[in-house]
Amino acid sequence: MDPVSRVVPDKDTTFAFQRAAQARGHKSLHCEPKDLFVHQGDVHAFVRELHVQTDAPYFSFAKEEQVRLADVEAVFIRKDPPFDQAYLYATLLLERARGRTVIMNDPRGLRDANEKLYALNFHQHMPKTLVASNRDKIFSFMKEVGGQAVIKPLDGAGGSGVMMLRDGDANNRSIVDVLTGEGSRLAMVQEYLPAVRQGDKRVILLDGEPLGAINRVPRSDDIRSNIHVGGSVEPTELTPKERAIVTDIAPRLRADGLIFVGLDMIGERLTEVNVTSPTGIQELSRHKGRDVADDVVGWVENKALELSPNLRSIPSTA
Repeated sequence: MDPVSRVVPDKDTTFAFQRAAQARGHKSLHCEPKDLFVHQGDVHAFVRELHVQTDAPYFSFAKEEQVRLADVEAVFIRKDPPFDQAYLYATLLLERARGRTVIMNDPRGLRDANEKLYALNFHQHMPKTLVASNRDKIFSFMKEVGGQAVIKPLDGAGGSGVMMLRDGDANNRSIVDVLTGEGSRLAMVQEYLPAVRQGDKRVILLDGEPLGAINRVPRSDDIRSNIHVGGSVEPTELTPKERAIVTDIAPRLRADGLIFVGLDMIGERLTEVNVTSPTGIQELSRHKGRDVADDVVGWVENKALELSPNLRSIPSTA
């Protein structure tokens, strides 16, 4: 994951996982991508045992040690986007432990599942969408969908770079040029869904099954509903249509090893499939009145036992 100094204890899903694992008697080991290494074909890591608590200072570390990742029972990949070269190399190194320990999410699945483009596998559930770098094509699409569209970079996260295009706005050319590098980079453009004013629903899935959902409502002065940029969170439930979407896409997620996933839906339309470091579980837990992260850790325990039937206890997660 990232350095723990970046973690917000009352919001971060990774902190919730660590807290739940600790409560169930496990040892959590922390490392960053730079701490991975391969020796004699086997992937190892420099790690420090991490203890978490609900009050400041929230974290404490033991001394650094080295572990072979095939010797721990689970590896949570919780590095925040962007999926850059360092992230790519980390997934390639983690291949060396694939099939020998539980890895969530699967490193191959992460490489295949750009969080914007992967959703195109389920385009029938999406709003009208264009992926292009050509300015004229983007403006033509904007007119096709009624003169309003949302443009976003393919490698952004947390609402970064998401902007509105409106017919007649003098800023349109500048916005498109910035996000496409003057036509040298692809961007995603989607029809504007007015339902976003009522909220952008984050549906949290575990092994293709919904743990629940939260509704993120944008500020009055912003089109983005991400918690990171000030969106407020409300309790919500899945509609029958949203459940049908989950059922339809779940087999592909499982096949790609994408176990812990956050779907974004606006107006019962799928806009993104978040797989690198989905968040929202702490807000969901508060709405449900129980620690939903405990469900995830329990699932991992069972999966580890399937991999190693003789395992009597699960002492550590990295």
